[in-house]
Amino acid sequence: MGTINWGIIGCGNVTERKSGPAFNKITGSSLVAVMRRDAEKAADYAHRHGVSQWYSDANELMNNPGINAIYIATPPASHTEYAITALNRGFNVYVEKPVTRNAAEARQIAEAVKQHPSQKLTVAHYRRALPMFLKVKQLLESKLIGDVRTVQIRMWKTAQPDLVADTETNWRVLPELSGGGYFHDLAPHQLDLMLFYFGEPKKYHGFSLNQSGLTPADDHVCGEILFKNKVVVNGSWCFNVAENQTADTCEIVGTKGKITFPFFGTYIHWKTDEEEQTLTFTHPEHIQQPFIEKIVAYFNDEGPNPCSIDEAVVLMDILDAFTIKHGQ
Repeated sequence: MGTINWGIIGCGNVTERKSGPAFNKITGSSLVAVMRRDAEKAADYAHRHGVSQWYSDANELMNNPGINAIYIATPPASHTEYAITALNRGFNVYVEKPVTRNAAEARQIAEAVKQHPSQKLTVAHYRRALPMFLKVKQLLESKLIGDVRTVQIRMWKTAQPDLVADTETNWRVLPELSGGGYFHDLAPHQLDLMLFYFGEPKKYHGFSLNQSGLTPADDHVCGEILFKNKVVVNGSWCFNVAENQTADTCEIVGTKGKITFPFFGTYIHWKTDEEEQTLTFTHPEHIQQPFIEKIVAYFNDEGPNPCSIDEAVVLMDILDAFTIKHGQ
């Protein structure tokens, strides 16, 4: 394919720094055009980021003959339609996480990918490419802490989490747009890393509820995963605790020690019988850039898919199992 010429559908907050500028900083990659339904905001984004073309209609953007790849960065409610349309029109596709609102929608995209074998699609679980989380994987594979026995995830935040970007409409807590609440926005990063580290899950279950009633979305989620390699993951996500009780921790406990790190922080700590050490990291300025580099290579048949739709379907199955109210 040569140069990957990108068009962005949905140039909102996530594209300002995390991803958008990276497309022009990678060899063989160029950001050609952006689209946002608000024409004034689309034009403003294009002007500020040096993008030559902008649109307020996704179909018009996809009519641009200079584009051969689409990055979908809208709220999840529109991911399925945009992804399938882009595949049907011959584009390679990069889709933000969560890939859809639920597993059923994710399977629609997976089926479309199968129907278009010449097209490629990657899901934005970009923490897989960050040095900090790759280091955790290396430590696990080296058996630094022996055989992993249990993993404890805690994500406790106030009703207005500091990790969530301010938006005019807080779509993240509108289930019809996001699939759920803050859990659906933040937990995919965490749970995807569990799949990245431990492989195929055997079974999983959980529950969710709306404790505070402050938004339409459930704000407390609990879940467990048993992996086929006998690793057990327990997770707790609560978005209505006091400021002084907030937490973002992952503890991986093995037969020889423990690795601890935050999902949204910059350190890894481990303790074994022989040593105790902390490593600190500086994430890239554009945090998705290492992942996008892998996507560009994949789209050019120069590397594997860094996160396939089939992997994302498994993740969405887990989200559903943790949050769908059975019997209702």
